[in-house]
Amino acid sequence: MGGVTTRKNSGQSTTAPAKRQRATSSGPASERRDHLVKLAAELFARKGFQATTVREIADEAGILSGSLYHHFDSKETIVDEVLSTFLDDLVARYRTAIGSGADPRSTLSEMVRIGFGTLEPHRAAITVMQNDWNYLRQFERFNYLVKAEDEVEQIWVAQIKAGQAAGQFRADVDPKLTYRMIRDTIWVAVRWFRPGGRLNTTGLAEHYITVLFDGLATGERTSQQA
Repeated sequence: MGGVTTRKNSGQSTTAPAKRQRATSSGPASERRDHLVKLAAELFARKGFQATTVREIADEAGILSGSLYHHFDSKETIVDEVLSTFLDDLVARYRTAIGSGADPRSTLSEMVRIGFGTLEPHRAAITVMQNDWNYLRQFERFNYLVKAEDEVEQIWVAQIKAGQAAGQFRADVDPKLTYRMIRDTIWVAVRWFRPGGRLNTTGLAEHYITVLFDGLATGERTSQQA
């Protein structure tokens, strides 16, 4: 998920509760809150979560710092909403893909499309996860980051193993290493992909699927045979 595979536990925690809570109200107040989250997410992505201050978020929104606390009790609550919204959406889509009953290759292709499809709507969240992963995971309230990463890895690895068992994928590749290479290709793309370019996220995903399954070289395979 975050491009980080080395983990360690920490006894640090924030004063905020570990359980994630989101505003469920509707109307102008909810719309204002969503607008503030989007502004803050862009700042976090551009400057980094640690370097961004509450005052800067308020200035970007054109309000006083104190007014921001009418919507959020801390900067951590804002980034929590940014990241949890992204991960909830991603995991739900992956679960739908694996529950479709399609063969492993079709399922894996759909998961690639899902991953690339997040680059625009969740660009800020993906950037924050890459830049601030090590810092955020120190705190108890962000334990769900590691849990989500573990679940996503299990989903991908299971599909790769299923494809190997079905004879669709090569048996001589390591499933976990293959997943991590795919993961990093997708998430690092957020750094260079720009909407409005020659390829949109759909075209990007289809190009990657072609390279993933058909390879780059022509002729006989030069690497170890399965």
